[in-house]
Amino acid sequence: MTVSLFSAALASWRATNGIPQPASPPLDAVVKLSIRVVEGARTKDSLGAEREGTGIVIDDQGLILTIGYLVLEAASVLVIDGDNRIYPASVVGFDHATGFGLLRAKPAPTCAPVELGDSSALSELQGLVVAGHEGAGGVTGAALVSRRRFTGWWEYMIDDALFTAPPRYEHSGAALFDGEGRLVGIASLWVSDALNTGMAFPGNMFVPINLLKDVLPDLAKSGRRRGDKRPWLGLNTEQLEGNVVVSRVLPDSPAEQAGIQRGDIILGVGGDSIGGQSEFYESLWSSGAAGSDVTLHIVRDKSVRHLIVQTGDRLDYLHPWRLA
Repeated sequence: MTVSLFSAALASWRATNGIPQPASPPLDAVVKLSIRVVEGARTKDSLGAEREGTGIVIDDQGLILTIGYLVLEAASVLVIDGDNRIYPASVVGFDHATGFGLLRAKPAPTCAPVELGDSSALSELQGLVVAGHEGAGGVTGAALVSRRRFTGWWEYMIDDALFTAPPRYEHSGAALFDGEGRLVGIASLWVSDALNTGMAFPGNMFVPINLLKDVLPDLAKSGRRRGDKRPWLGLNTEQLEGNVVVSRVLPDSPAEQAGIQRGDIILGVGGDSIGGQSEFYESLWSSGAAGSDVTLHIVRDKSVRHLIVQTGDRLDYLHPWRLA
């Protein structure tokens, strides 16, 4: 069901004016993250050499959940609690499929960890609480205005993403709490169209906490999910009038080595045609594990070409970074 613009605007107003007011979340577990990346980090140009965001303490051993792009290629991580106590931390896990990142602070912050909620139980127009550290907007109300598949330009796609309004501009890693003060999402993005109606209605996209539950033990133990590594090309793409258009090719990526160029239109993968970014990712990720060859069918200069790409693993591309 698509929420109307009027209903979404009214729910957003009610959420920010305390009608109704969800239960107070456990704010001691909401901490500030200060991150510096390794020398020569590949993500420096797009994400910055110094990053700041929010993390959430989720166990009594100092395990902290955040959005993964904050911690990519991190050389040093500091955790600052509400009393300005500083804890050194290390990256223990990253999951490209969901976008979650895990840290561990030693010693563990002196707070009670949050309880994980059930993001699938949330209903559209429900009042929620968004919590970042004090320097990133603190605590505000929000309404859930949409939940749907989200497809990103950086080879990323998740189902049942949560979209809230009004928007938070300093959102990275902020927590989304339900009416019982349980964690149901982690903030990833500011979006211009939270309703997906083609009209401007800004908000935020949150990664639902249920995507974490199955992979959390693997991430905490070995740094990544079990199973085959997802094939990765190193492309940014846009969907324009149903076409998947390459907007950027990362340097030294599998795509660049295969000769993919900015402006190429991707028609298909491995002999199968695609109708948009979602189908592109589904075809790519089902083509085999990272390291296998995949054929991309593209249009360039009004001619169709067939380029074989040896896919890679995104975490290998980010070396010399490594999980602790």
